[in-house]
Amino acid sequence: MQQKEITIKIKSVTLDELSAQDRELVEKAREATRTSLATYSEFHVGAAILMDNGEIVVGSNQENAAYPSGLCAERTAAFYASARYPGVPMKKIAVAAWTEKGRPENLPWEEYFQALPISPCGACRQSLLEYEHRYGPIEVILYGRDEIFILPSIASLLPFSFTEF
Repeated sequence: MQQKEITIKIKSVTLDELSAQDRELVEKAREATRTSLATYSEFHVGAAILMDNGEIVVGSNQENAAYPSGLCAERTAAFYASARYPGVPMKKIAVAAWTEKGRPENLPWEEYFQALPISPCGACRQSLLEYEHRYGPIEVILYGRDEIFILPSIASLLPFSFTEF
């Protein structure tokens, strides 16, 4: 028997430590949370993707009563980016989230983002990974109010991925 280990390198930074370009991407993801339709979960997620042509495309989660047929922010942004700029590689994605649950009434939404970053679901990871396989690494910036994680690629989030297609 052979034992193997998977190591994932994650940078932990603050907002002030991000480059101006990365801060802008995070801010666009934060702003995108305001367009989410989170009627059922009350969990507002925004994603912003920096394209190789310099454009930033955003998306937010969209829910409906047929719960599984809604769409996550990351896939909303990725699918729009691919449709809007076909053939243009995605360079980076930033994700931010907040929830109404437990939010004090006097605290504005801008201050109630998740303290720690959230990570894309498995379906989003696989969808984004397929763009990464086509065009090259997509850096991942996961925003949290108290801490921000930066990962070098989508593959970092999905080490055992479905790639034989």
